[in-house]
Amino acid sequence: MVKRPRVLLGQIGRAHGVRGEVRVKSFTADPEAIAGYGPLETEDGTRTLEFASVRPAKTMLIAAIKGVTSREAAEALNGAKFYVPCGRLPEEEDEETFYHSDLLGFEAVDEAGRHYGVIVAIHDFGAGDLLEIAPKGRRSGELLPFTAEFVPEMAMDERRVLIAPPVGFMDEQGDSE
Repeated sequence: MVKRPRVLLGQIGRAHGVRGEVRVKSFTADPEAIAGYGPLETEDGTRTLEFASVRPAKTMLIAAIKGVTSREAAEALNGAKFYVPCGRLPEEEDEETFYHSDLLGFEAVDEAGRHYGVIVAIHDFGAGDLLEIAPKGRRSGELLPFTAEFVPEMAMDERRVLIAPPVGFMDEQGDSE
């Protein structure tokens, strides 16, 4: 399986209070575990962040980041995505365990053999994971719920997912290679 050099673990939101705390959206299975990965890199790789503490809030975490001690410094981080090198991730426990980033580039095909494109992103807007599938030659695509109903099979070794798309999904964009 192709491993990515880094995996997105979360994103910083608005400042919280006046002492430099921030809101954090964690993409880890256990949201609070995000603090245990050590130093994390920003998306462009120019900055390293390390959590001093995290605590749960309603739909996110409230975090203190080492070296960020003012509201202004916290506000400057708003929107920053942070990553961990794959070497610091625990190994998958079995064949059926995977990281979302492992699915990027997988081909999406239905039972009839119709090719829809490749997975270019996996999103979580709060109601469950969505696969973004883009046709060849496009960088963005259509969203498909990442559930057993719509993605009944994953062939990890073949880098392919079998999808059961709803009627009308990418009507004009799939092909029948």
